Amino acid sequence: MLGPVLLAAARSDRMRGLVTSVPLTRRVVDRFVAGEDLDAAVRAVRELTGDGLRVTLDHLGEYTRERAQAEATRDAYLAMFEVFAEQGLAVGADASVKLSALGQALPGDLALDHARQICAAADRAGMTVTLDMEDHTTVDSTLEILGKLRADFPWAGVAIQAMLRRTEGDLRDLAHEGSRVRLVKGAYAEPASVAFESKAEIDRAYVRGLRVLMAGDGYPMVGSHDPRLIDIARTLAVVNDRSSDSYEFQMLYGIRAGEQRRLAQDHRMRVYVPYGSDWYGYFMRRLAERPANLVFFLRSFVSR
Repeated sequence: MLGPVLLAAARSDRMRGLVTSVPLTRRVVDRFVAGEDLDAAVRAVRELTGDGLRVTLDHLGEYTRERAQAEATRDAYLAMFEVFAEQGLAVGADASVKLSALGQALPGDLALDHARQICAAADRAGMTVTLDMEDHTTVDSTLEILGKLRADFPWAGVAIQAMLRRTEGDLRDLAHEGSRVRLVKGAYAEPASVAFESKAEIDRAYVRGLRVLMAGDGYPMVGSHDPRLIDIARTLAVVNDRSSDSYEFQMLYGIRAGEQRRLAQDHRMRVYVPYGSDWYGYFMRRLAERPANLVFFLRSFVSR
């Protein structure tokens, strides 16, 4: 019952001020966010890759309404590619990008222009880029930008949310050769008219999506912490005669770390590593996803 409340709070400036002003919040945020600067992200990535895990880096930020802020987000990614290339961390790494942080809501092609610059810099560094998917109002714009990016950067990936009713059709369009698609359940508050609401419905939609991707010619990226869905993905890979390097699993930083390392022994396993000072929206969605995360947050105050 608290999930929708927390998701609504993720968009509330008033709640942002309350949560970010509490000193103890930082202790809990550290579980889900690698740190507030690039140096912290580099340290986290070194530890993860040392354990055989791959990474995708998300410089936190979203819903930008100012051009200068969108440019700052672009510049943060460009700096990250440069540092990762210099320190030998770029090969096999990926960057996750929210188009709303690049000016998707601003007039013109600002988000597309910034995304092109980011993809070009990633290409030079030897990295790839995956477009994060946000709420349902951004799907058409995100897929349109993806199509334009793929003209020059065919390796550009995209996240697709199983909870949206339109998703199965989108996946069929995307399940072609060379297409990198991250399938996730979805972490935004959506109306019933466009999204499934119950866990059972979303899980069934996720499995339908897995079937489409595993039977297709693209590169599925299975974004889930659910053991049952992970097992189903592995079974579908076998049924469709997929080699272990033709798909991968993805999990979030700080969640099921032991399972991440176990999966990495036999599969490609990538960790979604968020960093940056604008962590509030991401943090609230993590609390909304699982009651255990909220309990962990509340316990930090009691155990102080």
